[in-house]
Amino acid sequence: MLSNDQVEELISLVACMDRFSLAQQFQSYPSRFPIDFTEDFLENAPLERLRHIFVALCLHDKHMPAMETSVV
Repeated sequence: MLSNDQVEELISLVACMDRFSLAQQFQSYPSRFPIDFTEDFLENAPLERLRHIFVALCLHDKHMPAMETSVV
């Protein structure tokens, strides 16, 4: 189970992700069930919807995604 701090961190991280980063996460996330979004869906779905789905996936799996952070 994710702690409250982890949930806040997850939401903050996902809010900053662009479409490309989200697509990569969907393709590499170690989910307990298959994630099979088409490229068309990932390219055309509203960005906020993709973010919402990814946060829901992480909360359902109770797992923080592996994310590289970089300072620009």
